[in-house]
Amino acid sequence: MTKETDADNLTGYACIQSYLKTLDSSPGVYRMLDSQARVLYVGKARNLRARVSNYSRPSPQHSGRIARMISETASMMFLTTRTETEALLLEQNLIKQLKPRYNVLLRDDKSFPNIHVTAHPYPMIHKHRGAKKDKGAYYGPFASAGAVNRTLNQLQRAFLLRNCSDAMFDSRTRPCLQFQIKRCSGPCVGKISEADYAASVKDAERFLSGKSTNVQETLAKEMAEASEAMEFERAAALRDRIRALTQVQTAQGINPRGVTEADVIALHLEKGQACVQVFFIRANQNWGNRDFYPRVGPDVEEAEVLEAFLGQFYDTKEPPKLLLLSHPIENEDLMTEALSDKLGRKVEIAVPRRGEKSELVDGALRNARESLARRMAETATQAKLLRGLAEAFGLDTPPDRIEVYDNSHIQGTNAVGAMIVAGPEGFLKSQYRKFNIKGDELTPGDDFGMMKEVLTRRFKRLLKEDPERDKGLWPDLLLIDGGAGQVSAVREIMEEHGVGDVPMVGVAKGVDRDAGKEEFHRSGTRPFALRHNDPVLYFVQRLRDEAHRFAIGTHRAKRAKSQMANPLDEISGVGGARKRALLAHFGSAKAVSRANLADLKAVEGVSEALAERIYGFFHENS
Repeated sequence: MTKETDADNLTGYACIQSYLKTLDSSPGVYRMLDSQARVLYVGKARNLRARVSNYSRPSPQHSGRIARMISETASMMFLTTRTETEALLLEQNLIKQLKPRYNVLLRDDKSFPNIHVTAHPYPMIHKHRGAKKDKGAYYGPFASAGAVNRTLNQLQRAFLLRNCSDAMFDSRTRPCLQFQIKRCSGPCVGKISEADYAASVKDAERFLSGKSTNVQETLAKEMAEASEAMEFERAAALRDRIRALTQVQTAQGINPRGVTEADVIALHLEKGQACVQVFFIRANQNWGNRDFYPRVGPDVEEAEVLEAFLGQFYDTKEPPKLLLLSHPIENEDLMTEALSDKLGRKVEIAVPRRGEKSELVDGALRNARESLARRMAETATQAKLLRGLAEAFGLDTPPDRIEVYDNSHIQGTNAVGAMIVAGPEGFLKSQYRKFNIKGDELTPGDDFGMMKEVLTRRFKRLLKEDPERDKGLWPDLLLIDGGAGQVSAVREIMEEHGVGDVPMVGVAKGVDRDAGKEEFHRSGTRPFALRHNDPVLYFVQRLRDEAHRFAIGTHRAKRAKSQMANPLDEISGVGGARKRALLAHFGSAKAVSRANLADLKAVEGVSEALAERIYGFFHENS
């Protein structure tokens, strides 16, 4: 049940006191809002009345952060729940959604990749990210795509499992390159029996489940038998498989013997900044680590940061059976219950003090400490560069959000626009955006028109999502690739949408188009340049180069996708089976496009109506 009350222009302690008479001892979640109705803080309570009363009067236990939060509070909202566990989950959901200023906030919340072995007579092994909707077995999470790719590369060498899609598998008539370079056993064309392939899949799954020693012992025995039988080619292949498995284990680093499945989570706090290091232990193997830098205040405690991290981190992820923490949390019983309910089995939270588990936590804590030290050094350098950028471009304050735009195309084809974002913490890759150029009336290669389309779409979205400019989504500086012409075109778009006050600079190569001779263009001013060895110039070059790299990568991915696209996929009624029948009958999609109606009707499974639809698709102008 939700309760909301107006405190009649009261603020601070008086405002909070005015709510006490409306509250009871129910568990729930409370929100503190400022005079502009912006959420300052979200908290949970076992007893709402008791908890809120703690904020209703001055106390020496209130830190400076809490005192400031109370002084800014102009209204409150409450939502009661049946249990305190529900309140804990709701609190973390609201924090992620509303991003209150005074809460600990996990800013990088990407999903982690897994290895997926599909449910198929000849299973495919591949990288998977996101919801586990498809049937089959999943192994992970891995800390990064690179860790998965390295493991997959070695597993394919060791077990010769296919990585092609089911559609490609069904349409093959001869072995592909993967078979030729001994990365696949060729099940698509009968080079291996279903039983032998299933045995290889079983070995791979045993390895991913932590039973690598048994797999290697079996392979070593088979290698010795092959050698004795003078089957030297088979013995060499088995030797290569054993070597590939050994390389996987080496890449995974330290593999704990006494910890089968756990996430090792360590926190280091220093000077108002935090680093949380997470190590993924699965099947007695270290599957990598990832560092996170949650937004914290200058006076938060380890228990508060870790509890907030756990609640937000596992909101969209499946927790393991064991969490090893560097510090205890305040509501361990509630967090254990919430994660156990999510997993459907018991989850244990522990703060080990001795033994192998303690060594794992110490290793994660050391990594957290070193990562935060590097980040603080980088942040100090970044802050200096941002101050220099503000001075060079005449900004009132150093920018917190810089957006850099670029386009990429080949003679107008597969055109894309790209936006990268940078700020005090460096490149914010989760904020990068790509724009597929949609303008049908654009002349191929019209860079001005492409930039206009990208900026129009960007500002329309900003005006819709953050019209008050108070959510941190608006740029403090725009950098675009181009000179006076591009600047004039972009300025026209900005003024048309009423956002002409956003600073914008065009970065153009100099007369000789050499790096280091860039000219900077602003509306109403003469072009200017920076000193050749100015650190700010190098910083702008890095920003421009990153935008160019992202634009080129996006364009190449789009071009590759268009080259691989099959026109038959676009025809309604042509599914996988009919597509295979058409390709088997005619040999290629191009031959299908040239076929007449009579030939199309002769294909097994193609009705008269479908034949006419296929013919019409390829001959709509005739």
